[in-house]
Amino acid sequence: MPAPGPGRDGRRPVVAVTGAARGVGALLTRRLAASEEIKHLIAIDERRGDVTEAQWHVLDVRDPAIAERLRGADVVVHLALDLDLEGDPAARTAYNVRGTQTVLTAAAAAGVHRVVLCTSAMVYGARPDNDVPLSEDAELRATAEATGVGDLLEIERLARRAPRAHPGLNVTVLRPAVLVGGTDTALTRYFESPRLLVVAGSRPAWQFCHVEDLVSALEFAALEKAEGELAVGCDGWLEQEEVEELSGIRRMELPSAVALGAASRLHRLGLTPSPAGDLEYTMHPWVVSGHRLHDAGWRPRWTNEEVLAELLEEVAGRRTVAGRRLGRKDATAAGAAGATVALLGTAALVRRARKARRRL
Repeated sequence: MPAPGPGRDGRRPVVAVTGAARGVGALLTRRLAASEEIKHLIAIDERRGDVTEAQWHVLDVRDPAIAERLRGADVVVHLALDLDLEGDPAARTAYNVRGTQTVLTAAAAAGVHRVVLCTSAMVYGARPDNDVPLSEDAELRATAEATGVGDLLEIERLARRAPRAHPGLNVTVLRPAVLVGGTDTALTRYFESPRLLVVAGSRPAWQFCHVEDLVSALEFAALEKAEGELAVGCDGWLEQEEVEELSGIRRMELPSAVALGAASRLHRLGLTPSPAGDLEYTMHPWVVSGHRLHDAGWRPRWTNEEVLAELLEEVAGRRTVAGRRLGRKDATAAGAAGATVALLGTAALVRRARKARRRL
């Protein structure tokens, strides 16, 4: 990685971060506050964070008044996204898409010359014919059938349109692999199951991204040391057999029609937060090369094996069936009896929902 120094144009930039009081935004704000490469740091969120070195503005990113708060910034890193599995999907989409649109428009109005967005490598789609690994300029073939992916695809579309709608505004997009480190997603919940569901005939490949590496890459982009569409993840990937060996969790193999049909029914009945589309990302490869960041001098500090070990430590004691977190009593049963109880529990959820509907 290049030695510390100012941004690409030789001066220290003023950087603004949205979503600065929570999650990845809070981690990046803390990192930038400690950096000598930043001239001034602006932090924006709906509540004030604990980084005293930043200039805080408390407001919703959908508020057009954000344009005035961004005045004087060179770069905006937009991380105010709602990716809550349990939240209302319509409200989540309204926040994510409108927020991104407002930030891009406000940044252009304020004279900001670069906006950094963060989506996911999921936008490439999980397809059986995907190259392994995918290059950054591979076609985005995802559909909106997985949790939050529709929002991310719309954000990608906004990113591509922004330079045409606002000449002089550049947009950099980071696309992390399976993000681990204080995160809760359909893909991290996969490892909370008593057995790892494997769809017969599929060839999954696992690539992780530790949140510390994502924050490092976001800083790299904020300092304009890399630009464009940037994939972020550990070098290489793990085959399903390697994941099972490293995790010590045995597989439960099901035919595709059974697995996808059950996932679809459970989600349709409102019993699980994960639609059937989430399962595709555990069936087919969607690993990325990350060559653009590598060519710019950035390297991940974590390996896939290390991130998987941390993920397993984080989820220890939790039990999830078909994306639905079980209570303590149910989790004990699932842990003791394994896949059989998990399948019976899933069937029981379906029966219970059907009975409730008949009573209406």
